[in-house]
Amino acid sequence: MNTYKAVKNRILYLCEEKRITINKLATESGVSPSTVKSILYGKSNNPGVVTIKQLCDGLGITLKEFFDTEEFENLPQEIK
Repeated sequence: MNTYKAVKNRILYLCEEKRITINKLATESGVSPSTVKSILYGKSNNPGVVTIKQLCDGLGITLKEFFDTEEFENLPQEIK
């Protein structure tokens, strides 16, 4: 598992949990649908923290809640 996949999986999980589409998330977040899709489909491997924060706002969660998962806790170091 890498950070990109962890972010992607978390967004998809939260959308499913809250029963919203990617387009609805984009609208609620004020992030363009193309940006959200770029994150999900691998064209944007490094979304900025501001974008993640906007997505969290659209999901009604905090950044801490977004990253507070076992998946993020177990990520390997990026710098070796």
